[in-house]
Amino acid sequence: LIRPREELLVKEIKIPELAESITEGTISEWLVQKGEKVEKGDPVVELETDKVNVEVNSDYSGVIVEILSEEGDDVSVGDVIAKVDENAEAGTASPTDEGPKQESTSEKVETTTEETTEKEEAVTQSKQDVIASPAARKRARELNIDLSKVQPVDPLGRIRPEDVEAAKASESKPKSASKKETTQGQNTEFEKPVKRTKMSRRRMTIANRLVEAQHTAAMLTTFNEVDMTAVMKLRSERKEDFLKKNDVKLGFMSFFTKASVAALKEFPLLNAEIQGNEIIEKQFYDIGIAVSTEEGLVVPVVRDADKLDFAGIEREISNLGTKAKNKELHLSDLQGGSFTITNGGIFGSMLSTPILNTPQVGILGMHNIVKRAVVMPDDSIEVRPMMYLALSYDHRIVDGKEAVQFLVRIKQLLEDPYDLLLQG
Repeated sequence: LIRPREELLVKEIKIPELAESITEGTISEWLVQKGEKVEKGDPVVELETDKVNVEVNSDYSGVIVEILSEEGDDVSVGDVIAKVDENAEAGTASPTDEGPKQESTSEKVETTTEETTEKEEAVTQSKQDVIASPAARKRARELNIDLSKVQPVDPLGRIRPEDVEAAKASESKPKSASKKETTQGQNTEFEKPVKRTKMSRRRMTIANRLVEAQHTAAMLTTFNEVDMTAVMKLRSERKEDFLKKNDVKLGFMSFFTKASVAALKEFPLLNAEIQGNEIIEKQFYDIGIAVSTEEGLVVPVVRDADKLDFAGIEREISNLGTKAKNKELHLSDLQGGSFTITNGGIFGSMLSTPILNTPQVGILGMHNIVKRAVVMPDDSIEVRPMMYLALSYDHRIVDGKEAVQFLVRIKQLLEDPYDLLLQG
C-alpha cells in the first residue's frame, strides 16, 4: 500500500533509553497539549522512574497531533506516547481529524471487527462523556465492560485499567458472597469509607528493595550510645566563624560522615559488597546520605568524602538535599555509594533498626539527642546530651566483633572530635 503523504510527516515520540537499570516509568505530567507547537529537543512529558523524575524530549519539530498515554499510565522504553506532525501549524487539526477522504482502490484496507468495535465504542462514549485512558478502553473491550457503568476512583473522573478490573470483579462476584470475602491479590472490600491511592513507582521500588534487602542479606543490628557533649561544644564555639568563612552552616552530619570514613578505613569489610562468590572491598568512600522527600526516601551520594573537609561535606549535603526536595536529582547523584548514613533523629526517633541499602553491607542510624543522667568515671552523675546509634550490617561478610568495634570507634571519635578536625 502507498502511505498518504500526511502520514509520512507524522512522527512518533517514543520513550528513549534512560539508563541501564531503568526500563519503564510512569507518566507524571504532560508538559504540552494536543495542538501545541514543539521544537526538536523541547521537553514534552515528565516521566517518574524508580529513582528520579526525567523529562522526555521531542526528536522532531512540529505540532502534537495525538497523545497516546495519559498521566498515571505506565510506559516502557520504546513505547510510543505521542505523535508530531512536522507540517502542521499550531492549533490546526491533525489529518485524522479532517473527516473522511476519498480513497483509491490501492489504499483501501479491510476493517477488522476490533476496529469497528473501537469506532462504535468511541461514538457511544463521546455521547456519555466517558473519560478513560487508552489502556482502560482496551481492557474494557477485552472484558466486554461498558465504560459508562464503571465507577472511577480518580477524583477527576478518569477511568483507569484497575477501575475496569474492579467493575469486572464486581460483575462476576456472586450476590450471596459476603462483602468481606477476598482472595490474595484482589482488592479488599470495606463496609466503611476508605481512600484508595495507587502507589507511585518510586514507592513501589522502595518497598520492593526493602523486602529484597531482608531476603538476600543476613541482616543484624548492633547498638551503642554516644555522649554528644564535645561535638555540641565544639560546634557552638566554631559555628559562627565556620559560617562566615565557608558560607555554609556547621551541622552534625559532617562529624558523623568524617567519623564513619575513619572507622571504615579501620574496618574495610563494612565498606564492601558481595558479588557472586567474591567480596569486593571498595578503595573509595562514597557516603550515601538518606533524605526524606514527599515521594519517599532517596539516598544521594557524597563522592570521595575522605577527600573533603568539614565545609566540603556540609556544602555537598546541603546541595544534594536541596536538589532532592526540588526533584532535581540526576541518576548520577544516586548511583554507587559504599556506605549509608540515615538520621531518624530529625523526626524525633529515639531508636530504630535501619535497613541495608543493598548491595551495601552497612548503614549507620542516627537518632535524636536527649538529655539523660549519666554516671561519670568518678562515679558522679551528670546530665549529658546522649544519642543512640544503630549499625545494621550484613552478617555474611561482617562478623559481630567487627560491627561492634566499628560502632565503638565511631563513638570514640565523636566523643573526642578534635581528632576529626586534625584529620581535615
